[in-house]
Amino acid sequence: MRNFDLKGIKDKVDERTIDKSAKSAMALTLREGIETVWDRLEKQQPQCGFGQLGVCCNRCTMGPCRIDPFEGGLERGVCGANADLIVARNFLDDLSTGAAAHSDHGREVVETLYKTSTGQSQGYRIVDREKLNRIAVELGVDVKDRDQNDIGKDVALYLLEEFGTIKNSIKFVERAPDQTRKIWKNAGIYPRSVDREIVEAMHRIHMGVGADYANILLHGLRTSLSDGWGGSMMATEVSDILFGTPEIKESTINMGVLKEDMVNVILHGHNPILSEMVVIAARQPELLESAKKKGAKGINLAGMCCTGNELLMRKGVPVAGSFLNQELAIATGAVEVMVVDYQCIFPSIAQTADCFHTKIISTSEKSKVPGAVHMEFHPETASDTAEKIIRTAIENYPMRNPDRVMIPPKPVKMLAGFSVEAIVKALGGTAKPLIDVIAAGKIRGAVGIVGCNNPKIRQDYGHVTLAKELIKNNILVVETGCAAIASGKAGLMLPEAAEMAGDRLKEVCLSLGIPPVLHMGSCVDCSRILVLGAELGKALGVGIDQLPMAGAAPEWYSQKAVSIASYFVSSGVYTVLGVPPKIFGSKNVINLVAKDIQNVVNATFAVEPDPVEASKLIINHIEEKRKALNI
Repeated sequence: MRNFDLKGIKDKVDERTIDKSAKSAMALTLREGIETVWDRLEKQQPQCGFGQLGVCCNRCTMGPCRIDPFEGGLERGVCGANADLIVARNFLDDLSTGAAAHSDHGREVVETLYKTSTGQSQGYRIVDREKLNRIAVELGVDVKDRDQNDIGKDVALYLLEEFGTIKNSIKFVERAPDQTRKIWKNAGIYPRSVDREIVEAMHRIHMGVGADYANILLHGLRTSLSDGWGGSMMATEVSDILFGTPEIKESTINMGVLKEDMVNVILHGHNPILSEMVVIAARQPELLESAKKKGAKGINLAGMCCTGNELLMRKGVPVAGSFLNQELAIATGAVEVMVVDYQCIFPSIAQTADCFHTKIISTSEKSKVPGAVHMEFHPETASDTAEKIIRTAIENYPMRNPDRVMIPPKPVKMLAGFSVEAIVKALGGTAKPLIDVIAAGKIRGAVGIVGCNNPKIRQDYGHVTLAKELIKNNILVVETGCAAIASGKAGLMLPEAAEMAGDRLKEVCLSLGIPPVLHMGSCVDCSRILVLGAELGKALGVGIDQLPMAGAAPEWYSQKAVSIASYFVSSGVYTVLGVPPKIFGSKNVINLVAKDIQNVVNATFAVEPDPVEASKLIINHIEEKRKALNI
């Protein structure tokens, strides 16, 4: 690692992030030579140009092959695949991996509902009975004069069948407007089941199967729909049943939520099945007393990444940061335990923890981390494992080096918990007031900003800048995942942030007491954005593609984001990506996703790294949709 003087460190920190609460920890890692994701990115330069273009193929042992994007170079791999096919297969590979990650998360949540309803789980219960009954009726499950656990069991079994059904349709797809579903049927992308589409995607990209790049990408749209309207939507709905549908609540955010005089436990990952039990354990009087005996004033929980979003919107648990904050939180020297489940966990996180007293506790059989303490988590023994995790943190508190503690000051307040139900409730019980203000032009449209952080982009800059530009132009912003955390840290999720909005959006926000940027949850909760769009479309009698609505992922990095962006576009939502996907090695693929796909689903992808320029693309799109609706 290069050595920096004080000015060099400050410049490097400012170049990497706009997160003020992260800067002191980042400076420490640079001074002490503690490797972080940004350092590893620098060491990888220059990255493989063939890989960035998507024209390298490792599908079989005849390769790896790569296609030269320049005239006169290699045009085909050993099997005969050209750039179009290789790029399309790589794209579908990424998309199906992302869909599998979200949908497998959903499966675990549904399985927990089943085990809870049949008395096999420990510590769980059905919290939102009204939502359970509502979904049961939607699924055709009888609710009259029946016990809640019996209803829960039947709902769980119905949803588990959606993963491998032979019905050739997913029930929640029926939530979409008729016009939208007609588009899917005409295009041949109506999702049949969750697992079937993912398995077929992997079959299609095997060497010697799919050879038509357009046909491969078309199946990608169907696979993404099985995630957005299937696996992810099930994860969201059943989490609400088990843990409560989010309601609007105030909390705090950034690394300043860590406490110098308390046992700090960070919950990092994606699945609320684990984190909800840890919250319950941390509140046990016996464990609180044990923490005091070790010299701490109590037990402080903080979220990280999407597990943080899950706990924030249901329990009000503060959030320490997003994907790129995981190493920096440890570098504060104040974290006793970081609990991880799966997705977005750095494989090297335990090596970072070795520089401090922090213990990493892995909990999923799917995601074991070298150097971590493994405490496998299962619903049947959930309470016992959660208690063991908290006890481990308490025992580690005396190992903290006070001279190494460096917690940034002043966490930021924010509002979270804007589920579709909470939004409708805030509007007086129906979506009509929202439709009225959109029709009147007070809100020009709505944009879902979603996705991750990426060290290739100055942390949070893309998310925050795009959100500010949109609200300035009277466009309501709804957010999930790391994008939501970024805006929370920037103060955009407080009612006072309405002062940064255009006059008409400001008026609406002040009248309702809401921020101009709404926190809708974790990355699986992008499905809430779909449901909101569906409700608005049905109320107006139009398809989702006709709404003044758009999506954006300014700093995305993961395969899950590929699936999310694809099910946004497949559902008719114009979507702008800030980081170029690995498709630029094929002009035909670029032309398909940025132009020709409009003829299939009435929406396209766009790529624009500059968030200010991206906002212009989105604003123009929304105004075109308003004009077409004559509003």
